[in-house]
Parts: sequence; C-alpha cells; structure tokens
Amino acid sequence: MKALILVGGFGTRLRPLTLSVPKPLVDFGNKPMILHQIEALKAIGVTEVVLAINYQPEVMMNFLKDFEAKLGIKITCSQETEPLGTAGPLALARDKLIDDSGEPFFVLNSDVISEYPLKDMIEFHKSHGGEASIMVTKVDEPSKYGVVIMEESTGQVERFVEKPKIFVGNKINAGIYLLNPSVLDCIELRPTSIEKEVFPKIAAEKKLYAMVLSGFWMDIGQPKDYISGLRLYLDSLRKQSSPLLASGTNIIGNVLVDETAKIGEGCLIGPDVAIGPGCVVESGVRLSRCTVMRGVRIKKHACVSGSIIGWHSTVGQWARAENMTILGEDVHVGDEVYSNGGVVLPHKEIKSSILKPEIVM
Repeated sequence: MKALILVGGFGTRLRPLTLSVPKPLVDFGNKPMILHQIEALKAIGVTEVVLAINYQPEVMMNFLKDFEAKLGIKITCSQETEPLGTAGPLALARDKLIDDSGEPFFVLNSDVISEYPLKDMIEFHKSHGGEASIMVTKVDEPSKYGVVIMEESTGQVERFVEKPKIFVGNKINAGIYLLNPSVLDCIELRPTSIEKEVFPKIAAEKKLYAMVLSGFWMDIGQPKDYISGLRLYLDSLRKQSSPLLASGTNIIGNVLVDETAKIGEGCLIGPDVAIGPGCVVESGVRLSRCTVMRGVRIKKHACVSGSIIGWHSTVGQWARAENMTILGEDVHVGDEVYSNGGVVLPHKEIKSSILKPEIVM
C-alpha cells in the first residue's frame, strides 16, 4: 500500500518555529510531526510514502533519509512548482501512487495528530465498496469548519456545508482519506481543492463514505492548537499505559522527558509537558503545559507555562514565560525577564520584559 502526505506550504501559522525547519519537521511530543504519521502508516503495512511538497524539499528529504532506513519504508517527494491546493498534488503524484495492484491509497493532511485508526479504516473502506472513505471527527464548534452531512447507519456522505451559520451537524473532515485509484481520474492537474471540488462530486454519485474517528483529533498547525494537541496526545499515551511517560515525585500528570535530558533538584514538572533531547532543566524550575525542544537550557527557578521554547534557547534564572510565549531557535531570555505571550524570532536576546503579546523581530 502507498500513502500521500500533503505537506504543502510555508507553515506561516507556526512561525517563528517554521523559520528554522519546514513545518512537518517541527517537534511534537519529542519527534517531528510527520514522523507520527509515517510510523502509523508503516505499522499497518504501507510500504511507500509520497510527500507532496512545495517548499524546501531538500531539507525534508535529507532529514527523512535517516528514517527511511530506520523504519524500513520508502519515502519520496513530489514537488510542486506552484501551489496546487489539496487535490492538485494527487494528480501530480499520480504515477507514484498508481501501480498494478489496484489497491487504495491513503492521503493525510500533515498537520493532523490523532490515534490514526488506519487499520479500521481499511476494513471500513472494503465493507462499503465505494470509491473513497474519509475520516470525520466530532467537534464542539462546527461553525469554524466544513461540516460533513452523512447517513448515520451506513456512513454514506450526502453533502458538505462550509462554516454553517445554523447547526446542521457536528462532524467535520479530519484530513485522513482512503481513496481508490479511480478517484485520480476526476482530478485535474491544476490548483484545486479535494474538499470543495473532488469530494462533493463523489458524494453526488453516492460513492463517498465517512467513518467517525475514535479517540482524539487536533489540527496542530497553530500554537494554541499545538499546545491543546500535546495535552490530547499525552492523554492518549496515558490511556495506552505508555512506558514513554515520566514518573516521579517531581512529576504531575502526563510528562515526556527524553532520556538524554537532565533535570535538577526541586523542580515541579507537569501536567502536559514535553522535554526534548539534550535539555538541561536546572534546580527549582516549574514547567507546565509546554514544549521544551532539543538543546534548551532552563535556568534555576524559572517558570514556563502554556508556551513553546524552540531549539537551543535559554530561559534565564527567575524568568517567566507564559500565555503562549513562543521562542524561535536560539533565543536567549535574560534573568528575571517576564514574557507574556511574546513571539520571538530566531537568534535574539531578550533583556527586557514583554508585558503584552507581541512579535519581537
């Protein structure tokens, strides 16, 4: 089986982190976002993953070469010279996706994090005999999304309603699809949308089916959702009794700590924290609801909550970073400095407090 991951563009919503690496390589739960998906695909027998990409393909491929060997899965790139939307890339990668087997292939949106029940999806797809299966997830606020109207018992999709003003349903497209090769025949090689153009056509022919996703789901393409997504992801590790979760008297709730990180005495860490490789957390530090990426140093008695600390940055003694503070790569926050929602571009030194959310160039 094959799979296509829609990697797409510049990751502007996750800046300043995406100024250092393409968005799929930003760490989430101590590994690059895209690796969560590739591992899930490998686990159900996918042998080749095609990345649809229009930005920095060399960086992506250099990085993923290591993982090809480790995971034993073929990873190739299909590069767009112009942005092709969410369906155009399938037409572009047609020759890579189609072989003699006639097997369906997966398409995943690279921002989506979930438990990836892909095995169940294959069984669902075979059982209904349609052309395409999409995963849907229930949300509390459907008005922000495109809502999928479906026949509850069979899962047959009737229609889509984009950002409904009145309540029509609470199931939205979760960005995980399983498609028969024949679907590629109705996609032209031009900028086009799978959600707005391709799926409505297949639904009109009564050949599109939706499966309700079990477990959590989050589009982690922006900081607020990234932090919420981390909580859901760690919670799901807890439900699976994952050995990856840290324990100890200084740990509250769900916490991931890389084995190469060092944590000093008298710290209080958690809930919902990920501490990456080579990090140094000095004594008396308080961390909650945050990600601390590779090579970061958090100095004595600092406090970080609801924030993302980018690679190789430093948070000074008695400093505080909170309220969605995001430090790009190699940012150094001075001692006793306070950041209330500061978004700081890479390679900066912060010597005075940031009292309200703002971007520091």
